[in-house]
Amino acid sequence: MQAQTDTVSTETPAPRAVRSYSVAPGSRLNVRSGPGTTYSIVRVLPEGVRVPINCQCPGETIRGPYGTTNLWDNIADGEYVSDVYVNTGSDGYIAPRCS
Repeated sequence: MQAQTDTVSTETPAPRAVRSYSVAPGSRLNVRSGPGTTYSIVRVLPEGVRVPINCQCPGETIRGPYGTTNLWDNIADGEYVSDVYVNTGSDGYIAPRCS
């Protein structure tokens, strides 16, 4: 009788590649500490930058150059921008939801 051996993988899944997206032309974009205009401004992005989107979450509804949405993009730890200023090519989620 042959013993059955269980194989346990020690490999960790590869991290998801984070893409960067361009901010609407002519926009200096306020980066907020949370998903809404009631959150403090952490910094202001200059015109013509690209931002990474680590995750996305619902928040305050904003109207801007790419429509109207309540979707906010997390671009760094504790830094959010409204998705209506980011050219993602989609009206919906393009990254995981923030936890």
